[in-house]
Amino acid sequence: MGEVQAGKPLADRMRPKDLSEFLGQEHILGKDKPLRRMIEKGELHSMILWGPPGSGKTTLALLIAGYTKAHYVKFSAVLSGVADIRKVVAEAQFQRKAHNKPTVLFVDEIHRFNKAQQDAFLPHVESGRIILIGATTENPSFEIIGPLLSRTKVYVLQQLKPEDLVQLLQRALATDQQIKALKSEFEAAALNYIAQIADGDARRALNTLELAVTSTEPDAQGKRKITAKALEEIVQRKFLLYDKSGEEHYNLISALHKSLRDSDPDGAIYWLARMLEAGEDPLYVARRLVRFASEDIGNADPRALLVAVAAKEAVDFIGMPEGNNALAQCAAYLATAPKSNAVYKAYEAAKKDALETAAQPVPLHLRNAPTRLMQGLGYGKDYQYAHDFPDARVEQEHLPENLKGKRYYVPTERGFEAEIKKRMDEKAAKRKPPGVKAKPEK
Repeated sequence: MGEVQAGKPLADRMRPKDLSEFLGQEHILGKDKPLRRMIEKGELHSMILWGPPGSGKTTLALLIAGYTKAHYVKFSAVLSGVADIRKVVAEAQFQRKAHNKPTVLFVDEIHRFNKAQQDAFLPHVESGRIILIGATTENPSFEIIGPLLSRTKVYVLQQLKPEDLVQLLQRALATDQQIKALKSEFEAAALNYIAQIADGDARRALNTLELAVTSTEPDAQGKRKITAKALEEIVQRKFLLYDKSGEEHYNLISALHKSLRDSDPDGAIYWLARMLEAGEDPLYVARRLVRFASEDIGNADPRALLVAVAAKEAVDFIGMPEGNNALAQCAAYLATAPKSNAVYKAYEAAKKDALETAAQPVPLHLRNAPTRLMQGLGYGKDYQYAHDFPDARVEQEHLPENLKGKRYYVPTERGFEAEIKKRMDEKAAKRKPPGVKAKPEK
């Protein structure tokens, strides 16, 4: 660890050489944990390493191959295909026969392989010709085919803690010869700042440290003094972990929805900011807020939909970053509005009946009759025009025969929906007995 390796970034130079240098992941690599025992004994099995960027997936694969003295092959799912897999298998067979060495095939971003490419691994993993270690930032349940998942063990790696990153940065300053040669001095607050903005990503933390050192001019004594304030100017902004098409995207929008539903404006605005500052499409967020206004608020506050649509129009009209405020205003309103999913439940129940019950014809009295033929067939017969009756209330069936009397919309007693419920209850109380029709107003 200490010799100068020209051309390699600090993150590569600081890659751990043994498990004692590996930081974090105590839940799988701590003393007496099954994976650690397996590595130290040199026992191998195929696995999927699932974790965020910079959590140590590639390093762990290298350590496993090193401890077991296996032949190590790495390729990226972005650049390799089925033909490359065949070459690896042929080489693995040679290594086994010639040197009695197993082959560890490390596949970075394995989720980028399509189904056919993943299928190509199956016979070789099952036979043991290769030990597959796949790395992914995406949920394997959705991105890895079932047969391959059943033949591998999934290990979940977590973001590194800030204290782990500070320890890693201190180690780099103390042991890396290239960094030491530049005579850098970091104040404690500066290292803490890097650990915070790295979001648990060791690679990002080390890259930031290296950038800070090389970007700082030495003083008269040749020392490079780096403060937290100087770092802010160098880094300029925090790059949030976010993949618009990956699991983190869905995790954040889920957190936003649940904060809104639980009437927590602070949580809602925070998750909104996390998404927008990471580069999410603001119109996507606006569309989700419009959906929420109908799905979770509905008629408990009919203005919620108006506010959400207005926020969407504001973003579309003034753009970003000014549109952030409109979305934040909307999120605060939706979070504090009374909640009801009665309309959502009503539609879902009606949809189920529309799809699963017999599609009976529209009752004749509800049909228009613009021609004599249609009038002769009974279209519109006995239809009661509401405005001809007291309070514009009529008693006539509006559902087909097989759904007669079915009730879909059951308003709550929250917000404006309490008024709607009152109106519906009053109408029900004034309902005429069966067979008794209301008389039109004169």
